[in-house]
Amino acid sequence: MAMIAIPRLQAPSLGVQKLRAVASVPWFGPSAAGALLAITAAVMITLVGPAPNAGAPSVRLSLAGALRQAPDGWRETLSAPKELVVSEDVVRLSERPLAPMASAGWNAPTRRLAPISGGPLPPAPIEGFYAPGPGGPLPIIARDGRTPFEAYARPFASNGRPKIALVIGGLGLNARATQQAIETLRPEITLSFVPYAEGLQGWIDMARAHGHEVLLETPMEPIDYPDNDPGPYTLMAEATAPETAKKLEWILSRATGYYGLTNYLGSRFLANDQAYASFAAAARGRGLGFIDDGSAARRGGSIPRASAERVIDDQLSQSAIDQQLLALEASALQRGQSLGSGFAYPVTLEKVARWAAAVEERGYQLAPASALAAPR
Repeated sequence: MAMIAIPRLQAPSLGVQKLRAVASVPWFGPSAAGALLAITAAVMITLVGPAPNAGAPSVRLSLAGALRQAPDGWRETLSAPKELVVSEDVVRLSERPLAPMASAGWNAPTRRLAPISGGPLPPAPIEGFYAPGPGGPLPIIARDGRTPFEAYARPFASNGRPKIALVIGGLGLNARATQQAIETLRPEITLSFVPYAEGLQGWIDMARAHGHEVLLETPMEPIDYPDNDPGPYTLMAEATAPETAKKLEWILSRATGYYGLTNYLGSRFLANDQAYASFAAAARGRGLGFIDDGSAARRGGSIPRASAERVIDDQLSQSAIDQQLLALEASALQRGQSLGSGFAYPVTLEKVARWAAAVEERGYQLAPASALAAPR
């Protein structure tokens, strides 16, 4: 590369004392000062050289040469825009449970969330309530007849006040929302996790360590399937009982520490008598309960059951969520208890955290969802 040496020029120095001496001359006025400034400027132009556009040396760079040295893809980027190509993101889910938070580093909260105090629940699995299965440990009824529902549900003692329970679902896929739900919601609030979530066991362990009881979400066929597809292990309405049991075993083997199941979608599956009977029989044989979002309110199955009477964030706005929470309070006053469900949207988590922190001051008792379940 050619080197260009630019001489270092020094302007004449008049000095402060000299300038003061000149300025002190009686006839030195504004006109003389302007003339002196013009003479000084002319001298500087003569010493430094002509203006940049008056024949000064210049360096020209070839854009084509620069592009030849650019990284791959730059020339294409600088060329005329082409038609956009939309492609589908492919998410590869691992079936290997990870350590707590191992999958959450990429979108972990930037600040430490203040934990809510609450006694931790016993670590899972609890001896006597699981057995090896083809894909991992499966829940079983203990030899003395106790069930995983009894072993893993959060203990609860009623104080006679109207009881309100909430289930917050969709957890495990978004690390930030999952950690926020675990650490900022009251421990009485039940959390439900997606079976496809990476590091599922770690999330459940963390939830139980913060006092939350846990449900496992079960994908079920919706009325608009396959346009709305809950995943490869969706329980299908027209499947045989063995097919339903096999898919359910895979879901159950994803982790331990849950006391029951909850539905994810399932409008078609839950409306089918034979399909629901197969599901309920499999859950009963494992000693599990079933808490639904209201889609199976009339279903029994001889298992511990409860149905949410309203989805608090069906309309995703702060005012709508506030109204739904107030409706839960009114229902609890009328019936003695009420159960709601919601999704781990940021606005839902924020509103529920604030509501739950003050609901007992208004005369209610916050309860886990298992406390509202009864065999039917």
